[in-house]
Amino acid sequence: MGKVFVSPLNWGLGHSTRDIPIIEELLRRGHEVTIGTSGNALALLKRECPECNFITFKDYPAPYSSSRFFLPKFTASIPILLRALARERKRLEQILAENEFDLIISDNRMGVYSHDIPSYFITHQLRFSLPQYLYPFEMLTIPANSFFHMKFDGVIVPDIYPWSSQPNLSGKLSRSRLDATNKRAYFAGILTSTRKMERDLDLDYLLIVSGPEPQRSKLEEIILRQVQKLPGEKVVLLGSPQKERHERLDGQTTVHSYLSTEEKVELMNRARFLIARSGYTTMMEMAELDKRHGLFTPTPGQTEQEYLSRYYARQGWFLSRSQYKLRLVEDVQEAMNYHGFPEMSKTEENVKRLYDDVFRQHLS
Repeated sequence: MGKVFVSPLNWGLGHSTRDIPIIEELLRRGHEVTIGTSGNALALLKRECPECNFITFKDYPAPYSSSRFFLPKFTASIPILLRALARERKRLEQILAENEFDLIISDNRMGVYSHDIPSYFITHQLRFSLPQYLYPFEMLTIPANSFFHMKFDGVIVPDIYPWSSQPNLSGKLSRSRLDATNKRAYFAGILTSTRKMERDLDLDYLLIVSGPEPQRSKLEEIILRQVQKLPGEKVVLLGSPQKERHERLDGQTTVHSYLSTEEKVELMNRARFLIARSGYTTMMEMAELDKRHGLFTPTPGQTEQEYLSRYYARQGWFLSRSQYKLRLVEDVQEAMNYHGFPEMSKTEENVKRLYDDVFRQHLS
Protein backbone atom coordinates (compact mmCIF):
# COMPACT_ATOMS: atom_id res chain seq x y z
CA MET A 1 0.00 0.00 0.00
CA GLY A 2 1.58 3.25 -1.14
CA LYS A 3 1.62 6.32 1.09
CA VAL A 4 0.76 9.65 -0.52
CA PHE A 5 1.16 13.21 0.79
CA VAL A 6 -1.32 15.68 -0.75
CA SER A 7 -0.86 19.39 -0.03
CA PRO A 8 -3.26 21.97 -1.54
CA LEU A 9 -2.86 25.74 -1.36
CA ASN A 10 -5.33 27.46 0.94
CA TRP A 11 -6.20 30.43 -1.31
CA GLY A 12 -9.93 29.88 -1.48
CA LEU A 13 -11.30 26.35 -1.74
CA GLY A 14 -10.76 25.71 -5.43
CA HIS A 15 -7.45 23.90 -4.97
CA SER A 16 -8.92 21.62 -2.32
CA THR A 17 -12.12 20.78 -4.18
CA ARG A 18 -10.30 19.74 -7.36
CA ASP A 19 -8.04 17.51 -5.25
CA ILE A 20 -10.97 15.63 -3.69
CA PRO A 21 -11.54 13.28 -6.68
CA ILE A 22 -7.78 12.53 -6.76
CA ILE A 23 -7.80 11.74 -3.03
CA GLU A 24 -10.89 9.57 -3.42
CA GLU A 25 -9.28 7.63 -6.27
CA LEU A 26 -6.12 7.04 -4.22
CA LEU A 27 -8.20 5.78 -1.31
CA ARG A 28 -10.26 3.58 -3.63
CA ARG A 29 -7.03 2.01 -4.89
CA GLY A 30 -6.06 1.15 -1.31
CA HIS A 31 -3.45 3.81 -0.61
CA GLU A 32 -2.89 5.73 2.61
CA VAL A 33 -3.34 9.48 2.11
CA THR A 34 -2.02 12.24 4.38
CA ILE A 35 -3.24 15.78 3.72
CA GLY A 36 -1.17 18.79 4.67
CA THR A 37 -2.87 22.18 4.53
CA SER A 38 -4.48 24.78 6.79
CA GLY A 39 -7.47 27.06 7.36
CA ASN A 40 -10.67 26.52 5.41
CA ALA A 41 -9.00 24.00 3.09
CA LEU A 42 -8.11 21.82 6.07
CA ALA A 43 -11.63 22.08 7.50
CA LEU A 44 -13.20 21.16 4.15
CA LEU A 45 -10.98 18.15 3.52
CA LYS A 46 -11.44 16.84 7.06
CA ARG A 47 -15.18 16.82 6.38
CA GLU A 48 -15.01 15.42 2.85
CA CYS A 49 -12.18 12.90 3.31
CA PRO A 50 -12.31 11.70 6.94
CA GLU A 51 -10.39 8.49 6.12
CA CYS A 52 -7.20 10.50 5.56
CA ASN A 53 -4.48 11.55 7.99
CA PHE A 54 -4.11 15.31 8.50
CA ILE A 55 -1.19 17.63 9.20
CA THR A 56 -1.56 21.36 9.74
CA PHE A 57 0.73 22.89 7.12
CA LYS A 58 0.39 26.65 6.55
CA ASP A 59 1.10 28.21 3.18
CA TYR A 60 1.54 31.74 1.85
CA PRO A 61 -0.65 34.75 2.60
CA ALA A 62 -3.08 35.36 -0.25
CA PRO A 63 -2.22 38.66 -2.01
CA TYR A 64 -5.84 39.73 -2.45
CA SER A 65 -6.44 43.44 -2.61
CA SER A 66 -9.32 45.29 -0.99
CA SER A 67 -9.45 47.46 -4.12
CA ARG A 68 -9.58 46.79 -7.85
CA PHE A 69 -5.76 46.95 -8.01
CA PHE A 70 -4.87 43.32 -7.49
CA LEU A 71 -1.67 43.35 -9.58
CA PRO A 72 0.24 46.11 -7.71
CA LYS A 73 -0.48 44.42 -4.40
CA PHE A 74 0.61 41.06 -5.75
CA THR A 75 3.90 42.56 -6.98
CA ALA A 76 4.52 44.25 -3.63
CA SER A 77 3.85 40.96 -1.83
CA ILE A 78 6.54 38.99 -3.70
CA PRO A 79 9.20 39.39 -0.94
CA ILE A 80 6.64 38.18 1.62
CA LEU A 81 5.80 35.20 -0.56
CA LEU A 82 9.48 34.30 -0.96
CA ARG A 83 9.98 34.33 2.82
CA ALA A 84 6.87 32.19 3.22
CA LEU A 85 8.25 29.80 0.60
CA ALA A 86 11.44 29.39 2.64
CA ARG A 87 9.36 28.61 5.74
CA GLU A 88 7.31 26.13 3.72
CA ARG A 89 10.45 24.26 2.65
CA LYS A 90 11.69 24.07 6.24
CA ARG A 91 8.32 22.80 7.49
CA LEU A 92 8.19 20.21 4.70
CA GLU A 93 11.61 18.89 5.71
CA GLN A 94 10.26 18.39 9.22
CA ILE A 95 7.14 16.58 7.91
CA LEU A 96 9.22 14.28 5.70
CA ALA A 97 11.61 13.52 8.56
CA GLU A 98 8.68 12.35 10.69
CA ASN A 99 6.74 10.45 7.99
CA GLU A 100 7.42 8.10 5.10
CA PHE A 101 5.79 8.79 1.74
CA ASP A 102 6.02 7.18 -1.69
CA LEU A 103 4.50 10.13 -3.58
CA ILE A 104 3.98 13.87 -3.08
CA ILE A 105 1.16 15.80 -4.78
CA SER A 106 1.33 19.58 -4.43
CA ASP A 107 -1.57 21.72 -5.60
CA ASN A 108 0.01 25.08 -6.42
CA ARG A 109 2.42 24.99 -3.45
CA MET A 110 5.75 25.71 -5.09
CA GLY A 111 7.88 24.52 -2.17
CA VAL A 112 6.20 21.16 -1.60
CA TYR A 113 8.55 18.77 -3.42
CA SER A 114 11.37 16.38 -2.60
CA HIS A 115 14.46 15.32 -4.50
CA ASP A 116 14.09 11.85 -3.00
CA ILE A 117 10.33 11.27 -3.42
CA PRO A 118 8.41 11.52 -6.73
CA SER A 119 6.70 14.90 -6.62
CA TYR A 120 3.91 16.30 -8.81
CA PHE A 121 2.58 19.84 -9.10
CA ILE A 122 -1.06 20.62 -9.97
CA THR A 123 -1.83 23.91 -11.72
CA HIS A 124 -3.90 25.20 -14.62
CA GLN A 125 -1.58 28.20 -15.05
CA LEU A 126 1.69 27.40 -16.80
CA ARG A 127 1.80 31.15 -17.39
CA PHE A 128 -0.15 34.11 -16.08
CA SER A 129 -2.31 36.70 -17.77
CA LEU A 130 -1.48 40.37 -17.27
CA PRO A 131 -2.94 43.55 -18.80
CA GLN A 132 -1.81 44.27 -22.36
CA TYR A 133 0.50 47.12 -21.30
CA LEU A 134 2.39 44.63 -19.11
CA TYR A 135 2.81 42.01 -21.84
CA PRO A 136 6.66 41.89 -21.49
CA PHE A 137 6.21 41.04 -17.82
CA GLU A 138 3.65 38.38 -18.73
CA MET A 139 6.31 36.72 -20.88
CA LEU A 140 8.64 36.74 -17.87
CA THR A 141 6.14 34.65 -15.90
CA ILE A 142 6.75 31.73 -18.26
CA PRO A 143 10.43 31.15 -17.30
CA ALA A 144 9.63 32.06 -13.68
CA ASN A 145 6.99 29.34 -13.54
CA SER A 146 9.25 26.92 -15.39
CA PHE A 147 11.97 27.44 -12.77
CA PHE A 148 9.62 26.00 -10.14
CA HIS A 149 8.24 23.31 -12.45
CA MET A 150 11.76 21.89 -12.84
CA LYS A 151 11.72 20.99 -9.14
CA PHE A 152 8.92 18.48 -9.80
CA ASP A 153 8.79 15.17 -11.66
CA GLY A 154 5.63 16.27 -13.42
CA VAL A 155 3.05 19.05 -13.75
CA ILE A 156 -0.60 17.99 -13.79
CA VAL A 157 -2.85 20.41 -15.68
CA PRO A 158 -6.63 20.06 -15.05
CA ASP A 159 -7.54 20.76 -18.66
CA ILE A 160 -7.34 19.13 -22.07
CA TYR A 161 -4.24 19.39 -24.27
CA PRO A 162 -4.12 23.04 -25.43
CA TRP A 163 -2.91 22.35 -28.95
CA SER A 164 -5.61 19.82 -29.84
CA SER A 165 -8.32 20.47 -32.41
CA GLN A 166 -10.75 21.35 -29.62
CA PRO A 167 -10.32 24.63 -27.72
CA ASN A 168 -9.30 24.08 -24.13
CA LEU A 169 -10.87 25.51 -20.97
CA SER A 170 -7.95 27.61 -19.69
CA GLY A 171 -6.88 29.13 -23.00
CA LYS A 172 -3.34 30.51 -23.07
CA LEU A 173 -2.92 29.94 -19.33
CA SER A 174 -1.96 26.30 -19.92
CA ARG A 175 0.45 27.04 -22.79
CA SER A 176 4.16 27.29 -22.04
CA ARG A 177 6.89 27.98 -24.55
CA LEU A 178 9.60 26.19 -22.57
CA ASP A 179 10.57 22.53 -22.89
CA ALA A 180 11.34 22.25 -19.18
CA THR A 181 7.64 22.73 -18.48
CA ASN A 182 6.16 21.10 -21.58
CA LYS A 183 8.00 17.81 -21.13
CA ARG A 184 6.66 17.58 -17.57
CA ALA A 185 3.08 18.61 -18.36
CA TYR A 186 0.32 16.01 -18.16
CA PHE A 187 -3.09 17.27 -19.30
CA ALA A 188 -5.55 15.43 -17.10
CA GLY A 189 -8.82 17.02 -18.20
CA ILE A 190 -11.20 18.75 -15.81
CA LEU A 191 -11.07 17.78 -12.13
CA THR A 192 -13.89 18.78 -9.81
CA SER A 193 -15.68 17.35 -6.79
CA THR A 194 -19.02 18.54 -8.18
CA ARG A 195 -21.09 15.69 -9.61
CA LYS A 196 -23.88 15.70 -12.17
CA MET A 197 -27.23 14.52 -10.80
CA GLU A 198 -30.47 13.52 -12.45
CA ARG A 199 -32.60 16.48 -11.39
CA ASP A 200 -35.47 18.43 -12.92
CA LEU A 201 -34.42 21.84 -14.21
CA ASP A 202 -36.97 23.60 -12.02
CA LEU A 203 -34.79 26.56 -10.98
CA ASP A 204 -34.62 29.33 -13.57
CA TYR A 205 -31.64 31.23 -12.16
CA LEU A 206 -28.91 30.49 -9.61
CA LEU A 207 -26.81 33.53 -8.71
CA ILE A 208 -23.58 32.83 -6.81
CA VAL A 209 -21.88 35.82 -5.16
CA SER A 210 -18.23 35.23 -4.22
CA GLY A 211 -14.75 36.72 -4.15
CA PRO A 212 -12.56 38.59 -1.65
CA GLU A 213 -13.92 41.58 0.20
CA PRO A 214 -14.92 44.26 -0.46
CA GLN A 215 -15.66 43.09 -4.01
CA ARG A 216 -17.94 40.32 -2.78
CA SER A 217 -20.10 42.83 -0.88
CA LYS A 218 -20.16 45.20 -3.84
CA LEU A 219 -21.41 42.45 -6.13
CA GLU A 220 -24.00 41.45 -3.51
CA GLU A 221 -25.40 44.99 -3.51
CA ILE A 222 -25.57 45.08 -7.32
CA ILE A 223 -27.23 41.66 -7.58
CA LEU A 224 -29.83 42.28 -4.87
CA ARG A 225 -30.89 45.57 -6.48
CA GLN A 226 -31.70 43.81 -9.76
CA VAL A 227 -32.49 40.16 -9.13
CA GLN A 228 -36.23 40.57 -8.60
CA LYS A 229 -36.57 41.95 -12.12
CA LEU A 230 -35.61 38.58 -13.58
CA PRO A 231 -38.61 36.40 -14.46
CA GLY A 232 -38.99 32.95 -12.92
CA GLU A 233 -37.71 31.12 -9.84
CA LYS A 234 -34.42 32.50 -8.51
CA VAL A 235 -31.96 31.61 -5.72
CA VAL A 236 -29.12 33.90 -4.63
CA LEU A 237 -26.16 32.51 -2.66
CA LEU A 238 -24.25 35.33 -0.97
CA GLY A 239 -21.11 33.37 -0.05
CA SER A 240 -21.05 34.87 3.43
CA PRO A 241 -20.91 32.06 6.04
CA GLN A 242 -20.45 34.47 8.94
CA LYS A 243 -24.00 35.75 8.40
CA GLU A 244 -27.28 33.91 8.90
CA ARG A 245 -29.73 35.02 6.25
CA HIS A 246 -32.40 32.85 4.65
CA GLU A 247 -35.33 34.82 3.29
CA ARG A 248 -37.79 35.18 0.44
CA LEU A 249 -37.59 38.61 -1.21
CA ASP A 250 -40.76 37.81 -3.12
CA GLY A 251 -42.71 34.78 -4.27
CA GLN A 252 -39.96 33.74 -6.70
CA THR A 253 -36.72 35.02 -5.15
CA THR A 254 -34.87 33.31 -2.28
CA VAL A 255 -31.66 34.58 -0.68
CA HIS A 256 -29.26 32.48 1.42
CA SER A 257 -26.19 33.92 3.08
CA TYR A 258 -24.57 30.49 2.90
CA LEU A 259 -25.41 26.87 2.10
CA SER A 260 -23.46 23.64 2.48
CA THR A 261 -21.49 22.29 -0.47
CA GLU A 262 -24.08 19.55 -0.94
CA GLU A 263 -26.95 22.04 -1.06
CA LYS A 264 -25.07 24.27 -3.50
CA VAL A 265 -24.32 21.36 -5.85
CA GLU A 266 -28.00 20.36 -5.72
CA LEU A 267 -29.01 23.88 -6.80
CA MET A 268 -26.40 23.97 -9.56
CA ASN A 269 -27.80 20.74 -10.98
CA ARG A 270 -31.35 22.15 -10.92
CA ALA A 271 -30.49 25.54 -12.45
CA ARG A 272 -31.23 26.40 -16.07
CA PHE A 273 -29.01 29.50 -15.93
CA LEU A 274 -26.05 30.35 -13.64
CA ILE A 275 -24.61 33.76 -12.80
CA ALA A 276 -21.20 33.61 -11.09
CA ARG A 277 -17.58 34.74 -10.99
CA SER A 278 -15.36 33.34 -13.74
CA GLY A 279 -12.96 31.50 -11.44
CA TYR A 280 -11.48 28.35 -12.95
CA THR A 281 -13.04 26.07 -10.34
CA THR A 282 -16.52 27.31 -11.30
CA MET A 283 -15.67 26.87 -14.97
CA MET A 284 -14.79 23.20 -14.41
CA GLU A 285 -18.06 22.76 -12.53
CA MET A 286 -19.99 24.25 -15.45
CA ALA A 287 -18.24 21.88 -17.85
CA GLU A 288 -18.82 18.86 -15.57
CA LEU A 289 -22.54 19.63 -15.28
CA ASP A 290 -22.93 20.38 -19.01
CA LYS A 291 -24.40 23.80 -18.27
CA ARG A 292 -24.96 25.70 -21.50
CA HIS A 293 -26.29 29.04 -20.28
CA GLY A 294 -24.63 31.43 -17.87
CA LEU A 295 -23.34 34.93 -17.25
CA PHE A 296 -19.95 35.62 -15.64
CA THR A 297 -18.77 38.62 -13.63
CA PRO A 298 -14.99 38.49 -13.09
CA THR A 299 -13.64 39.78 -9.79
CA PRO A 300 -12.24 43.26 -10.56
CA GLY A 301 -8.45 43.24 -10.66
CA GLN A 302 -8.10 39.44 -10.77
CA THR A 303 -6.42 39.12 -14.13
CA GLU A 304 -7.02 35.38 -14.55
CA GLN A 305 -10.80 35.76 -14.26
CA GLU A 306 -10.78 38.79 -16.53
CA TYR A 307 -8.79 36.91 -19.17
CA LEU A 308 -11.02 33.82 -19.01
CA SER A 309 -14.09 36.02 -19.42
CA ARG A 310 -12.70 37.57 -22.61
CA TYR A 311 -11.54 34.20 -23.94
CA TYR A 312 -14.94 32.53 -23.43
CA ALA A 313 -16.75 35.41 -25.10
CA ARG A 314 -14.45 35.14 -28.15
CA GLN A 315 -15.13 31.41 -28.36
CA GLY A 316 -18.88 32.06 -28.24
CA TRP A 317 -19.23 30.02 -25.04
CA PHE A 318 -20.39 32.50 -22.38
CA LEU A 319 -21.04 36.21 -22.00
CA SER A 320 -19.30 38.19 -19.27
CA ARG A 321 -19.98 41.60 -17.79
CA SER A 322 -18.07 43.81 -15.40
CA GLN A 323 -19.97 43.94 -12.13
CA TYR A 324 -20.06 47.72 -12.51
CA LYS A 325 -21.85 47.45 -15.88
CA LEU A 326 -24.16 44.61 -14.94
CA ARG A 327 -27.75 44.91 -16.19
CA LEU A 328 -29.22 41.54 -15.32
CA VAL A 329 -32.35 41.49 -17.48
CA GLU A 330 -30.61 42.73 -20.64
CA ASP A 331 -27.41 40.73 -20.06
CA VAL A 332 -29.25 37.47 -19.44
CA GLN A 333 -31.14 37.89 -22.71
CA GLU A 334 -27.88 38.49 -24.60
CA ALA A 335 -26.17 35.57 -22.83
CA MET A 336 -28.75 33.17 -24.25
CA ASN A 337 -27.06 33.64 -27.66
CA TYR A 338 -23.98 31.81 -26.36
CA HIS A 339 -23.82 28.00 -26.42
CA GLY A 340 -21.65 26.91 -23.47
CA PHE A 341 -18.51 24.79 -23.33
CA PRO A 342 -17.95 22.00 -25.86
CA GLU A 343 -18.33 18.38 -24.76
CA MET A 344 -15.32 17.05 -22.87
CA SER A 345 -14.42 14.02 -20.77
CA LYS A 346 -15.64 14.17 -17.18
CA THR A 347 -13.84 13.93 -13.85
CA GLU A 348 -14.54 10.25 -13.12
CA GLU A 349 -12.89 9.17 -16.36
CA ASN A 350 -10.09 11.73 -16.07
CA VAL A 351 -9.01 10.81 -12.56
CA LYS A 352 -8.85 7.09 -13.36
CA ARG A 353 -6.67 7.82 -16.37
CA LEU A 354 -4.48 10.15 -14.27
CA TYR A 355 -3.88 7.37 -11.75
CA ASP A 356 -3.05 4.78 -14.41
CA ASP A 357 -0.83 7.08 -16.49
CA VAL A 358 1.01 8.95 -13.71
CA PHE A 359 0.60 7.71 -10.14
CA ARG A 360 0.49 3.93 -10.54
CA GLN A 361 4.19 3.66 -11.44
CA HIS A 362 5.16 5.09 -8.06
CA LEU A 363 2.65 3.18 -5.92
CA SER A 364 2.69 -0.38 -7.28
